Amino acid sequence: MTSLERVVRPAAWAEPPAPLRFVLDAWTITEGELRKLRHDPTELLTRAVQPLLWLLVFGQVMAQTRAIPTGNLGYIDFLAPGILAQSALFSAIFFGIAVIWERDLGVLHKYLVSPASRSALVTGKALAGGLRSLVQAAMVYALALVMGVHLQLDPLSLVGVCLVVVLGSAAFATFSLVIACLVRTRERFMGIGQILTMPLFFASSAIYPIAIMPGWLQVIAHVNPLTYQVDALRGLMIQGSTESFPLALDFGVLAFTTVVLIAIAARLYPRLAQ
Repeated sequence: MTSLERVVRPAAWAEPPAPLRFVLDAWTITEGELRKLRHDPTELLTRAVQPLLWLLVFGQVMAQTRAIPTGNLGYIDFLAPGILAQSALFSAIFFGIAVIWERDLGVLHKYLVSPASRSALVTGKALAGGLRSLVQAAMVYALALVMGVHLQLDPLSLVGVCLVVVLGSAAFATFSLVIACLVRTRERFMGIGQILTMPLFFASSAIYPIAIMPGWLQVIAHVNPLTYQVDALRGLMIQGSTESFPLALDFGVLAFTTVVLIAIAARLYPRLAQ
């Protein structure tokens, strides 16, 4: 039985409880998205080039100049969590273009007439966007190990990193879905996606501490969810690193952002089919 057949269930089937129905519907959508990735993994391999360049070229140059104060951390150690967050962001922010393709192919209309709630459909896509980023996280970890980054490799830290990557990527994938619902064309989506990625990245603590930013940029950094994702990753990934914010606050901001964006995307999702 295909994923879509499981979503579009016959009315005669026994109806599960609402919470379980939500989880099953969301996971069905996630499974379908991950199946696409198995059939065409080249996208993730090509996206691995960008973190490779940032760590090997930009990171090495800035480490030699010692121009950015990073406290007791070497610059490559400081940079690695930021580049992991960046690679996840760049992958997630363009996730919405797949939804526009689904509309053009007629798949979106089949989802919308299924018994699955709009929030379950959006949650499934958000979770798929988060799980896709784990592959890139593994690539960044492998590169960081080769470069001698002082990683924390205990199981608890690794589980925490995976949760942060999935949660942050799910938030930005949902943000991407919101943009797709508003612009509704691939050309406009690509333009807006490219405009948003770099400000989100540079207005965070990914490549330099918040303390050395000008005051106006510090304000933006403190409301940028990527800042909290980078902060949590830095505390969980790197030996001897401490978070700028409590870890609970980092998780709280990412979870709150994801829930709010899912609620917005669920209301906008049917507009894409119009």
